Amino acid sequence: MKLKKRYQSKLNNLFVYETEDGYHVESVFYRGDTLCISTQVGCPIGCYFCASGSRGFFRNLSAEEIKSQFLLLEKTLPIKGIAIAGIGEPAANVESVLDALNFFKQRNLKVTITTTGFPESGFKKLLSCEHDGITFSIHGFSERVRKKLFKLNFPFKKTVSTFIDHIEPLSKTKRKKYQIGYLLLEEINDSKEELTQLAEFAQKYSLTVMLMMYNPVETSPFKPVSPEKYEKCFKFLRKYGIRVTLSNRFRTDPLGGCGTLTIARN
Repeated sequence: MKLKKRYQSKLNNLFVYETEDGYHVESVFYRGDTLCISTQVGCPIGCYFCASGSRGFFRNLSAEEIKSQFLLLEKTLPIKGIAIAGIGEPAANVESVLDALNFFKQRNLKVTITTTGFPESGFKKLLSCEHDGITFSIHGFSERVRKKLFKLNFPFKKTVSTFIDHIEPLSKTKRKKYQIGYLLLEEINDSKEELTQLAEFAQKYSLTVMLMMYNPVETSPFKPVSPEKYEKCFKFLRKYGIRVTLSNRFRTDPLGGCGTLTIARN
């Protein structure tokens, strides 16, 4: 099945596609060269802070539907990179994702992936594929915090072990393709205890931390930290000598930024 483009926001290059069976998914063109695409209709992980899975999970996108998000735009936009980071969990639809990834790589596109690492079988395949970068979305290390963040209670320690087993044999240079995604939420995961666990993990395995600001959505009660607290957390992590990247204006866009994509855009 293929997709048809239904709507484009004139404000931020947000694109909504309709599937042949009447569902809707979204992609976002950002930074002037990168298309962030979706892999599922809804999301099975059910992150409480994210709009994408707030209505539940409906089905996987086929490889053709994933490719279509690019093909419908390639003649009108200067797309040089693909971010597999839209609606859905790539590891839960890994065969279609890998099919599409190979298609993109054959067209000399840079392809990055964002994943929670569940299920483990799909995570292993993503880690080993011909990607240009993987962001392992953790957002919290303690069980207490993770229960507040994720509806799906998947085996986090086992997922982390899978990640460590993959990166440990790699050189520091090759490890630069892997980073930890951490979304700061006020009074949830911004404590010194949680940030220390994050910093020590990143330091031990020579990993970059992508420290993200939260985009509030109607489906979530969570709040972003203040700009002052965001800067304080950044400086705290930097004291450990690790590399920390910050959210740019594209990731904090209220319509199309991280966590704001939905399957039911009007």
